[in-house]
Amino acid sequence: MNKLIVSPSPHDENYVKTSNIMLNVIIALLPAWGAAIYFFGMRVIPLTAVCIGSCIFFEYVCRAMMKRSNTVGDMSAVVTGLILAMNLPVTLPYWMAVIGSFVAIVIVKQLFGGLGQNFANPAITARIVLMVSFPAAMTNWIKPLEYDYDAVSSATPLVLAKKGGELPSYLDLFLGKTGGCLGEVCALGLLIGGLYLAARKIISLAAPVSFIGSLFVLSFIAGDDPVYQILAGGVFLGAFFMATDYATTPITTKGKIVFGLGCGIITFVIRRFGSYPEGVSFSILLMNVLTPYIEQLTRTKVLGAKEAEKNEG
Repeated sequence: MNKLIVSPSPHDENYVKTSNIMLNVIIALLPAWGAAIYFFGMRVIPLTAVCIGSCIFFEYVCRAMMKRSNTVGDMSAVVTGLILAMNLPVTLPYWMAVIGSFVAIVIVKQLFGGLGQNFANPAITARIVLMVSFPAAMTNWIKPLEYDYDAVSSATPLVLAKKGGELPSYLDLFLGKTGGCLGEVCALGLLIGGLYLAARKIISLAAPVSFIGSLFVLSFIAGDDPVYQILAGGVFLGAFFMATDYATTPITTKGKIVFGLGCGIITFVIRRFGSYPEGVSFSILLMNVLTPYIEQLTRTKVLGAKEAEKNEG
């Protein structure tokens, strides 16, 4: 005799596993990562390996010390390490990368309960901590295709724009022949990866399009070169790979649009009026903090639901 089993939804067992989602994100990042190796040399590989390896190590040790189930197999630590590496300059000392991994995994992720419980994006928070703690090392950019890690630091396109220097062409920006972090240089590789994730239905394009679109429009209104503004810096990396994080961004489509608009506006304000030439990381972190409020304001009303009547007197 068959038993009637009562359980809460969802009832579909053909769900996508976390490890499959993370694997797709890794695949999507490979074009931009490969471009970073081409433009900055083989040191990209050990720097990435240090970030990924230390993220896995810290996650394993932290879960063991907290006596919680091991979550290394879901590959989220691998993705965090890879995205962190994409936010670093190729010349960064390895020990600083380990500190960044510790911040991302232990402080931002595990101390808040693990995957899905953290309120901020681990890789972005780690980058900001490293930027504030080691500003010289985090702004040491080498010229692409020279592979001289002891050379005098070159400027990023956004720094050149602020100082009125000779700007790279659109083609150089699109292909990645500029100074910057590993994941900030090749807009083409990031675009391919972002569209791959969208085609696989891993991410929605609502946040990336509203992020990039709002920055483009505001830059145009302000008299800046809007194409240059969206191709330079970490806009594509942030829009496709960090503003779409499941745990730290809104769930609803309206919420994603609001989140992207907020990121675009804050990025524009920091670039235009702030002392930092780049504002993508700060904009996403600030919008991460506002995510619960955005979800509350944009959540779908339950069909047939009635607002609670206020008690009088």
